[in-house]
Amino acid sequence: MKPLILVTNDDGIYSPGLWAVVEVLMDLGELLVVAPIEQQTGMGRSFPKNEETGIIEKMSRVVNGQVIEAYGVHGSPAYAVSHGVLELCDRKPDLCVSGINYGENLGLSLTCSGTLGAAFEADSHGIFSIAVSRQADLSIQHSNDFREMDWEASKSITREIVSEVLRNGYPGGVSILNINVPDGATSTTEKRMTKQSRLNYSVFQKPQKRDFSKGYLLKSKLDVDIDKTEK
Repeated sequence: MKPLILVTNDDGIYSPGLWAVVEVLMDLGELLVVAPIEQQTGMGRSFPKNEETGIIEKMSRVVNGQVIEAYGVHGSPAYAVSHGVLELCDRKPDLCVSGINYGENLGLSLTCSGTLGAAFEADSHGIFSIAVSRQADLSIQHSNDFREMDWEASKSITREIVSEVLRNGYPGGVSILNINVPDGATSTTEKRMTKQSRLNYSVFQKPQKRDFSKGYLLKSKLDVDIDKTEK
């Protein structure tokens, strides 16, 4: 029996990064594609509720000449994973792959990452998980207007690591891998196993004087300190 691989993300069911994963994994196992119906970046492993939470929309897409069924869940990435595991498959997935995300997830930023939130939720169900993120400009990381990206290196690295995990299992004592692919990487770029850093990578900025009675979205910037990031 082929391994069952749950493919999910936080950018939503229509994200090219999600379908890049589907493209490179479809011959490695049986795929269950379940993701939020819309952009959910920054949701972490949260479970917000509204009247549409839990609605599931079934859809399909042709990938490499094959029809792939997918499910868009009204809810957070963590909700999408749990609906997938509890309602949309008849056996527990062998692996969860979350991504490919628009934007890297480094340091303390992983605590608010929906990409990692989906992986954490899968882990809570006893499913080994891999989160994959591609470096991208901060300005496009929360957008529904998916910018064209070169996914080739991320696809190659994802396939390589998933193949290795399916063959040999996870490294000892590990249940989640957080993969970050730099902009400009190739399939031959050196890969390093690291430990998560404590760098506050995405930092909210103090607003200028404003009217407290009006809504305001805090702006953030990246704290790119190479000496403090993952090594």
